[in-house]
Amino acid sequence: FLRRRRPTQSVRYHSGADKMPGSFKVCVVGGAGGIGQPLSMLMASHPDVGELCVYDLTVSMVPADGVAADLSHLNTKCKVKGYAFEVADKAVEKAGECLTGCHLVLVPAGMPRKPGMDRKDLLKVNADIAKNIVEACAKYCPDAVVALIVNPVNSVVPAMCELWKKKGLNPKKIVGVTTLDILRANKFVHEITGAPVEEIEIPIIGGHAGSTILPLFSQDKAGATIPAEQIPDLDKRVQDAGTEVVQKKAGKGSATLSMAFAGARLGRAVLAGLSGAEA
Repeated sequence: FLRRRRPTQSVRYHSGADKMPGSFKVCVVGGAGGIGQPLSMLMASHPDVGELCVYDLTVSMVPADGVAADLSHLNTKCKVKGYAFEVADKAVEKAGECLTGCHLVLVPAGMPRKPGMDRKDLLKVNADIAKNIVEACAKYCPDAVVALIVNPVNSVVPAMCELWKKKGLNPKKIVGVTTLDILRANKFVHEITGAPVEEIEIPIIGGHAGSTILPLFSQDKAGATIPAEQIPDLDKRVQDAGTEVVQKKAGKGSATLSMAFAGARLGRAVLAGLSGAEA
């Protein structure tokens, strides 16, 4: 899982020619959904994105072409195009135009959690959805970074890395978007301490489900000021934050807006790294 904001060394994109900032092609798979729409908007407004593909199914409540048309009116240079596929379509056969040349593929796809559901309850259906997309990426954009927002991330990402390796590709290009755990921890520490939120960066190790989420509050200047007796409850709040949102939305959604914000933050970091800048 990709969690650190500042890698120790810059990453450069290599696929015959380095890409310059402002000319990256990005695809959002599930781009007409609850996470996908705000994530698509954030990426379309990013100055490093020259082309955005909004990929979704024809059964989506909002057509992908409609989302693309809406985003195409933003006052940015980004070109936006929508792609809609049938449920039975195999992306490896149908998504060539959409995925070819992509540098970053963000995948907020799959069934969301509902009250009473654990992330592992989603494994079978969402793993199949991820497999459909990852196989197509391996064929059409094997140099792309594929960022999965597909629960359960702890299980789906390792499985997709194995698929990537079987294709002879670098599994480090498959990442799980767990950045939201960091953003939550940062915000909660800000609320407790009053420290500027932009100066807080709580490292988190582990996974993206319940007790596998391990915030290291002591490793941040503001976090380290929180009394030790408050840390267990703070750990629990970060670990259960996703469930809190599911419950507050009363079965009508999960963490969509904050997840889109987190996905865009990771997307920006990836594009900065691919252009050779520190991320």
